[in-house]
Amino acid sequence: MPYNVEPLRTKIEIDDFLFCLRRTANPERDSFLFLLGINTGLRMSDIVKLQVKTIRYSVRPVIIEQKTGKRKILYLDNMQELIGRYIEGRNDEDYLFPSKKGGHLTVNAVYKIFQDVANTLDRDDIGTHTLRKTFGYHYYKKTRDIATLMELFNHSSERVTKMYIGINADEIGNSLEGFHLGF
Repeated sequence: MPYNVEPLRTKIEIDDFLFCLRRTANPERDSFLFLLGINTGLRMSDIVKLQVKTIRYSVRPVIIEQKTGKRKILYLDNMQELIGRYIEGRNDEDYLFPSKKGGHLTVNAVYKIFQDVANTLDRDDIGTHTLRKTFGYHYYKKTRDIATLMELFNHSSERVTKMYIGINADEIGNSLEGFHLGF
């Protein structure tokens, strides 16, 4: 059954998701993956391939996005304490998100972890893009800067970005709240 992946729109939704991730088979890894995703807006295909050395030596490392081939700066200033705790004792060549089979987690493996959480939370709108959309949604709500968000996401237009993060439906609903004519 097809569904639309949605952002986590409230602090409670984020906290509930994190609560469930802290009860997975690998809670430290899964929670850090989630927090990195919602704080950077990276695509999951880029997150799973990150190595420790990528984030150990720079507050603003540069990666090459797999999908676009473009350079992207990661702004990790606000995550330094969390990063330090997570990478402590890890080697530079280690993947940030190792799989128990060796190598790094796959996007599909992350999807399965997220589906378990979604089932626990009785949601059918969670996927790997939920993290990126959550970042975008909250960035826009805080800054109202759709142009910068469009650049961060490498989108072709502001309209595409607003649709991607689900902001249009929210704004339409909010603008019509209390709106009525003739009565």
